[in-house]
Amino acid sequence: MMQSETPKKNSAFMKALKPSPELAAVIGDEALPRTEVTKRIWDYIKAHNLQNPANKRNILCDDKLKAVMGKDEVTMFEMTGLVGKHLQAT
Repeated sequence: MMQSETPKKNSAFMKALKPSPELAAVIGDEALPRTEVTKRIWDYIKAHNLQNPANKRNILCDDKLKAVMGKDEVTMFEMTGLVGKHLQAT
């Protein structure tokens, strides 16, 4: 059994995707894999202190994030789905 080929698992997951102009205002306009998009959004949330102090799983959206999320407050779980709508294949 040859082990020289790397498994192609998660290749779709690692594919670079282009952010919408709204999302680019938060994470920059380069194409990134979803994992890096999520990481950069969290960096932004933490840098701007946007976690709800009463419930850390909720994110309080500033104007830039509201343009992406479409509302004032989202849960961590909602966030990934909403961000996905702002990503397109390059």
